[in-house]
Amino acid sequence: MLVDAMGIGRQSLYTAFGDKWQLYCSAVRRYGLGECAEHFDALRSGVRAIDGIRAMLDRVVSTADRPCLGVGSICEFGTARPDLAEIKASLSSSLHRAIASRIREAQREGTIADGLDPGEAAEFVMANIAGIRVAGRGGANPATLASLAALALKALQ
Repeated sequence: MLVDAMGIGRQSLYTAFGDKWQLYCSAVRRYGLGECAEHFDALRSGVRAIDGIRAMLDRVVSTADRPCLGVGSICEFGTARPDLAEIKASLSSSLHRAIASRIREAQREGTIADGLDPGEAAEFVMANIAGIRVAGRGGANPATLASLAALALKALQ
């Protein structure tokens, strides 16, 4: 499909990427960088830190019916492929840091419980993002997806 869409020969594609697996890993990396950038933009929005966290979750809810290459690759391969696991770990680490930072800010602002460990809370938010995406792909309606996001936020307060 790529060869046809790009109007190039198969050999040109493999010269650029090596093989199908390397092409797949490149696609996952590029997709993940784009998703992280969108998450970072949402996290920075709003007057308060909790507003940014809410905006990020709202964004996930609004796109949950679309395929997610990141969650799909995790469901398909888990940690069985070290090169893919490394890509996931790098992207996940930067997103985790950004969410944990906003959680710390929200704690200082008094909108997230002081007793929560920011790192653990960030893992919780990331797990909820994956869960919302899976639920959306599974056919959950927008109201259900929104309630999942609202419950995640409530758990932080």
